[in-house]
Amino acid sequence: MADVRLFHDRTPGVEEQEPTANYLSYTAGLGLAILLTIVSFVVSQTNLLWPTGIPMGLIVLAFAQIGVHLVFFLHLGSGPESTNNILALAFGVLVVFLVIAGSIWIIANLNWNMMDMRP
Repeated sequence: MADVRLFHDRTPGVEEQEPTANYLSYTAGLGLAILLTIVSFVVSQTNLLWPTGIPMGLIVLAFAQIGVHLVFFLHLGSGPESTNNILALAFGVLVVFLVIAGSIWIIANLNWNMMDMRP
């Protein structure tokens, strides 16, 4: 009885008809992640892009890397069963954005306050 349950055990909230990940999807995700990493190093250390376009190219590659991780490893899709996961991701991105923006705001104000205190 334990062997039957072992192969059909799913995460809470995952319905029986939902597809599960297989080795092919993980291998494709790993291949794409490695390819994007190599391309990032090539872009940053060669003259492949115009020098002022390198930061933008790296940002685009970083977002592509995030997309590969979300789709192939975290299995975040656009189906109705992924709504809670997408909302949790959006909330996490919002929190990270608020922390970064707040830190920049505080650091910028500290810098200006230090300039005002000079003799």
